[in-house]
Amino acid sequence: MADTKYKIGSFEFTSRLLVGTGKYETYDLMKKALDASGCEVVTVAVRRDVMAGDTGKAKADNILDHLDLSRYTILPNTAGCFTAKDAIRSAMLSRELLEGLGNPGAKWVKIEVLADKKTLLPDPIGTLEATTALVEAGLEVLAYTNDDPILAKKLKDAGATSVMPLGSPIGSGQGILNPNNIRICLEYLKDDDPDYPVIVDAGVGTASDVTIAMELCADGVLLNTGIAGARDVVTMASAMNHATAAGREAFLAGRIPKKRYATASSPTDGTIATAT
Repeated sequence: MADTKYKIGSFEFTSRLLVGTGKYETYDLMKKALDASGCEVVTVAVRRDVMAGDTGKAKADNILDHLDLSRYTILPNTAGCFTAKDAIRSAMLSRELLEGLGNPGAKWVKIEVLADKKTLLPDPIGTLEATTALVEAGLEVLAYTNDDPILAKKLKDAGATSVMPLGSPIGSGQGILNPNNIRICLEYLKDDDPDYPVIVDAGVGTASDVTIAMELCADGVLLNTGIAGARDVVTMASAMNHATAAGREAFLAGRIPKKRYATASSPTDGTIATAT
């Protein structure tokens, strides 16, 4: 591949696949899937999966005990929050806990402010409010949002380290429903800053969904259910790994233009064909 590393704020990674830690039947299966995925970043709902309520203290047995913290960078998220206030509190508690553990994940947070329990779609107003507050508090904020280019630009302007437009609703497995909106989001976010990291998040069902996102010029893909809900979790994790690399390479290589009519693969005049 022409590029080997990319940056998200103060972090630098090689793998462009970010993987969640929820919904696995066992911790052992989760660990095998994470290994097969080749990921370097794992996202954890710290308040739900790690903390004992809002005490700021870790549970006796929590998901961090089952992750190799020397191998993976923890990305705390505010999953399950339906107000900006709740998401801000969750993010600050996550920072306090991870700082106490000496984990670099204390520097950043994936902000989720959901609108309702039926759709689990992001609340645009709450997301922008929480992003602004957490940036002011010194966190590197990765903002999970709708595939709305205008909102994406506002989140970047508010100081988001990365904007994460959804492919489709959380856990739906519908893939990239609106590639045109994703393209416009990428245009708005990268036109004046080509290295600005944009991660497509949510709705991925299979490997081809990941490849499509990467071919659109996304810097990475974050997913959870697409792996954890698969019939063969470890094999799907491996497929997602390969799909991320293939999609990125295809983007770098540059696809041929789509044409209305056929073009012969072999020349008809006896000359050697040249690429067009």
